Amino acid sequence: MTQPAETAADPSLKRYERQISYPAWGRESQEKLSRSTALVVGVGALGSVIANTLARAGVGTLRIVDRDFLEWNNLQRQVLYTEEDVRNHLPKAVVAERHLREINSEITIEAIVADVDYGNITQLCEGVDVIVDGTDNFEIRFLLNDASLKFGIPWVYGGCLGAEGQTMTILPGKTPCLRCIISDAPPPGTTPTCDTAGIMASIINVIASIQSLEAMKIMAGQLDQVSGTLDVIDLWYNRMRPVKLGDSAQSKTCPACGQGDYEWLRGERGGQSAILCGRNAVQLSFSQGEPVDLQSLAKQLEAVGKVTVNPFLLRLTVDEYTLTLFPDRRCIVSGTDDPVQARAIHARYIGS
Repeated sequence: MTQPAETAADPSLKRYERQISYPAWGRESQEKLSRSTALVVGVGALGSVIANTLARAGVGTLRIVDRDFLEWNNLQRQVLYTEEDVRNHLPKAVVAERHLREINSEITIEAIVADVDYGNITQLCEGVDVIVDGTDNFEIRFLLNDASLKFGIPWVYGGCLGAEGQTMTILPGKTPCLRCIISDAPPPGTTPTCDTAGIMASIINVIASIQSLEAMKIMAGQLDQVSGTLDVIDLWYNRMRPVKLGDSAQSKTCPACGQGDYEWLRGERGGQSAILCGRNAVQLSFSQGEPVDLQSLAKQLEAVGKVTVNPFLLRLTVDEYTLTLFPDRRCIVSGTDDPVQARAIHARYIGS
């Protein structure tokens, strides 16, 4: 087979020749990608597909951040990992880095095991050209949104549940931001999670693939090709719906992109944690909001563990953990004294 003329003069680009052969991409975009840095926050379901795709595509530096460890039920949809990885009880970021280096040894990979919050997000964003959302909760997404706007870094939102997913690309100063369409994080327990509502792996791959290509367009400087819609896809019912967002001029009332109030970035919003001495438990406290409807939440959680509820608290026991949730949104996670793990468990079963 004849080698494409564009890659013949540069052996280092040979592995990307099929990508370069696509006329809308070409060699110039590939070279820009190789000089770019992507921050992928979360390398679970969405993030593992995104990181895998960007590494194979030849992004210059891939910075991956995740707070969680691998479990058996991750393997159904988290494409970077194997059964041996679960048996080794390693953090996702560490395992992802190892596999990504085996996939592409020519790029720089920075793996960070951390709970992303207002204290470290500034450092994580240093030198970054795009932020890609691989998270599972709105607290971190609103933090990413604030950081994107504050530092002028484009980011790509994505989320999935059941067989439905949605994605949206935010270009600071040019497009509406996440808070233009979702004004606030939903109270804990008011929205289902993958553990309570289930998730089909196929929708993960679709949404993450869209996110990856959007990020590549940004890094290649092809901003005119970036999607200007919130794209909603339901694979079960074969429905695809783009939602028009308008432009940033219509977002003047938005507290984030319209008024420059970055309350999540300042640490005024979001959860706080405290280790409860001698109890092997962590208390998670959240910013003020609507009280939790304990009875409704109890019905959602019956499928995942043992639930008891009264007017004052809800208690969920699942595996070796017990989560005690109060109407004021406070939650005590028993079975660990690690705040990072406690927040991950809370996000898994209760949500944002």
